[in-house]
Amino acid sequence: MKHVSFATALALAAFSSVAAPVELPHDPSKLPAAAAQTGLTFDKDIHPMFDAACVRCHGEQRPKAGFRVDTLEGVLKGSRDHPEVVPGHSDKSRLVFAVAEIDGKIYMPPKPRPPRGPAPGATANGPANSAAPNAAGGANAPAGGTPPAAPAHPPQAHPWKPLTPAQVGLVRAWIDQGAK
Repeated sequence: MKHVSFATALALAAFSSVAAPVELPHDPSKLPAAAAQTGLTFDKDIHPMFDAACVRCHGEQRPKAGFRVDTLEGVLKGSRDHPEVVPGHSDKSRLVFAVAEIDGKIYMPPKPRPPRGPAPGATANGPANSAAPNAAGGANAPAGGTPPAAPAHPPQAHPWKPLTPAQVGLVRAWIDQGAK
């Protein structure tokens, strides 16, 4: 009998966590204002922005976190873990907080990663196992002596730019108008 009670409690806990609203750890008052434009649609107004800024990582090929923004159905379905859009409530939509980048913790597109340091065993002049030049320059040394160390990996510019506050305002207005 205790086994049935435990299973029932587990089922109720699972249901309550699914049914509970998604808690956002962000302050909606920091979001850009929703645009005043009316009659916004995904196909006409939102898809072109997402196509330019988001589809590379959230498109058909390999949608990160299972979240696709290349179709209205994908946006409304959300990610593997939770809904991203609450139609009629941009202030409760995770997508808005991510593209608004207001808190430095959640942002889309993600910030570029800093370059990695040199490989283990490497020195400023190259790998640890490279032959050192002799006093005359040796076979491995350039005519002018030892070259300056090249950076391990130059920082890469992120190929995608975040949405502007005006674009975030359009996304907010679209969601507030029912996300259609």
